[in-house]
Amino acid sequence: MSGTLRAMPSQQTAAPNPWESLPDELRARGMRWTPQRRTLIDVLSRADGHLTGAELVDRCRDADPTTTPSTVYRTLDVLEDLGLIRHAHGPAGREEFHVLPTTDHGHLHCSSCGGSWELDASEAAGLVRELHRGRGFQVSLSHVTVVGRCADCVASGPRQRA
Repeated sequence: MSGTLRAMPSQQTAAPNPWESLPDELRARGMRWTPQRRTLIDVLSRADGHLTGAELVDRCRDADPTTTPSTVYRTLDVLEDLGLIRHAHGPAGREEFHVLPTTDHGHLHCSSCGGSWELDASEAAGLVRELHRGRGFQVSLSHVTVVGRCADCVASGPRQRA
């Protein structure tokens, strides 16, 4: 028997990196793989949860001051087409981006404390079903934000007006 050891094949394979093929995807859409786009992808690959476009531009500019908002937003449009991000609108209408969404969800926003929570599709199912049944309307749940008061704020008493 030879003295060479061979590694056994791994039983588990690493999850594919969704960002790996992106340079080729962008080029296929007629876009260049620029340092600014590379910076955006680096920022997104380290992000968790929801970010506004302004937050993304700021984070990119921290890493590369030459980053322009137009490059960020054009790239975000393509990334959404590819399913790598999903945009939604917050309670004040501001656009937010969810990185690598795994499920469609809406949001709950407390107008008293400013807290925000995800609204799971199963929680919204009755409303979505009723809108479809009664109006023939198909809801894009990622664009649904329900504004109200959270349980803690309701328990603390009447809403105080500023």
